[in-house]
Amino acid sequence: MKKHNFYAGPSILPQEAIDATIEALKDFSGTGLSLASVSHRSKEFDAVINEAIALFKELLNIPQGYSVLFMGGGASTQFALVPFNLMKKRAVYVNTGTWSAKALKEAKLFGDVVEIKNPDFFSLPKGIEVHKDTDYVHITTNNTIYGTEYHEDMDFGVPLVADMSSDIFSRPIDISKYAIIYGGAQKNLAPAGLTFVIVKDEVLGQVDHKIPTMLDYRTFVTKNSMFNTPPVIPIFTALQTLKWIKTNGGVAAMYKLNTEKANLLYAEIDRNPLFKGTVAKEDRSLMNICFVMEEQYKDLEADFLAFATAQQMVGIKGHRSVGGFRASTYNALSKESVEALIATMQEFEKKNS
Repeated sequence: MKKHNFYAGPSILPQEAIDATIEALKDFSGTGLSLASVSHRSKEFDAVINEAIALFKELLNIPQGYSVLFMGGGASTQFALVPFNLMKKRAVYVNTGTWSAKALKEAKLFGDVVEIKNPDFFSLPKGIEVHKDTDYVHITTNNTIYGTEYHEDMDFGVPLVADMSSDIFSRPIDISKYAIIYGGAQKNLAPAGLTFVIVKDEVLGQVDHKIPTMLDYRTFVTKNSMFNTPPVIPIFTALQTLKWIKTNGGVAAMYKLNTEKANLLYAEIDRNPLFKGTVAKEDRSLMNICFVMEEQYKDLEADFLAFATAQQMVGIKGHRSVGGFRASTYNALSKESVEALIATMQEFEKKNS
């Protein structure tokens, strides 16, 4: 039976990207060498990284004056790089969950941080006002653990920085609203080990302090992400994923399908008497759909998880900090998989009604 992969990350990738990577690991671009052992300075890999950057810019309609960087260290390293490169005095951090809290913690090492948050993480702060002398505002657009997401690009009148680890390429973005967008690639783009950064060139080099070479975005801008050895295999897979997105209609088509998938699953959660959603409806994520058993059915949680696992549903257990269930519906997850999860929920309902 087909397995339905709802893992939050590392997570499902297009089969075409996986297959192309497997072949390249055997023989990369007709070189007779494995992708795992080819020089990153070779003309064959140079073509890969250049095409990946070009497709990144094309699919997201990135305007002139922005650079696309491929780095290591995960989004967690970016939590420190952002303030190191941008903060002069103070920044505003919108704390909407675990990952934004970690970013905020790192930023406090570099200057004053104003924290904005709701009493809990099951809804998003609204009506945020920012003082004009703020160096930048930092947001996490999608929250994998709690299942909230900002669905529109915001404008605070100061540079905006966004962690888009888990919703990049899932919806159209107005890149011009952002100074920096960054994220780990292990959700919608590539295997773990690759970090992407989209940076507005003019915001760099404005701080007074010195920045170590490997922590300075300008190092990667001037060297086309090739100052040191980049994560070769994940970049190759990212290129295959970007090709797949383009072939399947681009970001607009991804957004249409993601909306359809999410609407189907949220409708079942709202209808099914055994389950309930955990997030304010206007803030529900399209990427990470979180739900729990209704209070009177709490004792069935382990039973449902076992039943769903037997039906080939993989990775639907909620994060350990919140419990319940989480279905991650990234770009490569088919509508068929969502329909299979819904059928599983309905069958479990029949067994326990």
